[in-house]
Amino acid sequence: MAVTIYDTLSGSKREFVPIEENTVKIYVCGITPYALSHLGHARCYVAWDIVYRYFQYSGFDVTYVRNFTDVDDKIINQAAKQSVDPLELAEENIQAFYHDMDSLGIARPDHEPRVSTSIDSIIDLVQTLENKGLAYNVDGDVFFEVSKFENYGCLSKRPLDDMLAGARVDVDTRKRNPMDFALWKSAKDGEINWPSPWGPGRPGWHIECSAMSMSKLGPTFDIHCGGRDLIFPHHENEIAQSEAASGCRYVNYWMHNGFINIDQQKMSKSLGNVFNVRDILQRYEPLVLRYFLMCATHYRNPMNFCDTILDEASARMAYFYESLRKANDFVEENVDLGGGPIKDRQFIDGIAGRFRDAMDDDFSVVKAMELISEVFKYLNDYVSVRKQAALPAALASAQRLLDELRSMDSVLNLFGEEPRTYLSRHRTKAAMRLGLTIDSIEKQISKRIAARTARDWAMADQIRGELEGIGVILMDHPGGTDWSIDESTDAETIEAE
Repeated sequence: MAVTIYDTLSGSKREFVPIEENTVKIYVCGITPYALSHLGHARCYVAWDIVYRYFQYSGFDVTYVRNFTDVDDKIINQAAKQSVDPLELAEENIQAFYHDMDSLGIARPDHEPRVSTSIDSIIDLVQTLENKGLAYNVDGDVFFEVSKFENYGCLSKRPLDDMLAGARVDVDTRKRNPMDFALWKSAKDGEINWPSPWGPGRPGWHIECSAMSMSKLGPTFDIHCGGRDLIFPHHENEIAQSEAASGCRYVNYWMHNGFINIDQQKMSKSLGNVFNVRDILQRYEPLVLRYFLMCATHYRNPMNFCDTILDEASARMAYFYESLRKANDFVEENVDLGGGPIKDRQFIDGIAGRFRDAMDDDFSVVKAMELISEVFKYLNDYVSVRKQAALPAALASAQRLLDELRSMDSVLNLFGEEPRTYLSRHRTKAAMRLGLTIDSIEKQISKRIAARTARDWAMADQIRGELEGIGVILMDHPGGTDWSIDESTDAETIEAE
């Protein structure tokens, strides 16, 4: 089965056919770094990280480009508020972006061009459009004339006449058409600017992505990705100016991820419900957020975010890593037994094919995780085997499953941490969300161990009950007592008690 992609332009799933055999060229719209990265950024870049990794897994030579819009009205306005240089503000937020995305296991692209270092190619593209009679200069502002591009509205499925009917009454009267958009903006007093044939100024919003993508990937490339909010006007305008300039198709497949909703409301700054990535990562492990963003729903669907759903994702990741801890211990304890026949061979031999089937279907991580859940169920069954005669087969089967998980994880990037290290950090943050500290919990456990040693069962049971009441679950075993956090526990309930 070949990879199929839902292409926004055609409005349908299409088999992926690369321009060059075994080669994929991908461009992703990057951030405007005027503030810290938020949950919407994380959703977007986790989604495209999966696409990038899956093409690599499938044997393609991938060139991945993602830009930084480091020259923009938002940056200029924010820099003025803070009395700092716009490019310095952008650099500060780019470094913060790297920190957050690296934490989420998002691979860095092959190329990350910036507007500030791409001015020459942007000017060249604007000049090309002007020389072809598709752009016009008014007082140092250069506009693209949309009426001269026949297919304008093809991506957003919005006819130009409908757009004109909905155009704002305060549109710039210097435009020949209200829908014409800026390619180059003349300099305003005190703003960052560059010399150009039209006088000092800076690029408009849309032209940058056309210039940077085509300079790195050529006039036609395979895949362009971004959030649904960019379909119009940004991606619509990219198509118009790029194809008008080059005379050929700009992109073969357009991919867009869905919005984030906060408690069923769309996340937006106007509603005041924007969550920064680093604020979330203070309370949850990065892999919990990555898992949630990958698996809560298909990348094209709207995604609801709330603490309850994130707690469920946290508990699920704890289950996966506890299973891996047990599996690793089982293999280490029994490695001298040697190999045995593989159990459930039909299931195990079919894992790789089922994973590819899921991912080939427009990168359905949700379907892939259903398979992963089955793998962990079988893995836990094998590591719980205690009969000596059955151990060689269980060992061989567990080792094979771990190999299959490692292979799939080259795409998912969820299971690569050392289990005990992960579980320790995970437990600390889960306790913190309930207002508890590791020290206070372990002091109570020490008291309970002392009570059990003194055969004071009533006291031991009382301490267990008190701990369970605040969400701490105890597990006694011959070597001592382990504990975990019940992540369904409500911190407000604990405070009330």
